[in-house]
Amino acid sequence: MDTISKSQRSHNMSRIKSKDTGLEILVRKKLFQAGIRYRLHSKKFIGRPDIIIQKYKLIIDIRGCFWHGHENCKFASSPKSNTSYWSNKIIKNKERDIKNVTVWRAEGFNVFIIWECETKIEKTLYSKVAAINDYIKKKKLYLD
Repeated sequence: MDTISKSQRSHNMSRIKSKDTGLEILVRKKLFQAGIRYRLHSKKFIGRPDIIIQKYKLIIDIRGCFWHGHENCKFASSPKSNTSYWSNKIIKNKERDIKNVTVWRAEGFNVFIIWECETKIEKTLYSKVAAINDYIKKKKLYLD
């Protein structure tokens, strides 16, 4: 049973963004601070990936732990109401994620996935950005 009215739940859900989320903005700021430039949500790619660096064949997919069903994560808790709807929704999201990553890799892109929980710890987010930066530096050597 839901603890708030149907209209209030509808209002709450309508306020959830699909792009330019706080999570995305945080990751983008860290990438920009590291000197990494990128494109956002390109319509050219299936699934409109969050961040694309086409020159280096790199896609960065930023995932919320709840919405994408992050395994063994405290941020991916199951809702107490309407459980069948939410479990089906999360399963479909996971299936779509697998399909998108498969297509991106088939097109020759390297895919970095950054989970919401990884952004909560500064050190972990820093290491993810460092890994992306290292990847770009290696790619630059091959392109030059």
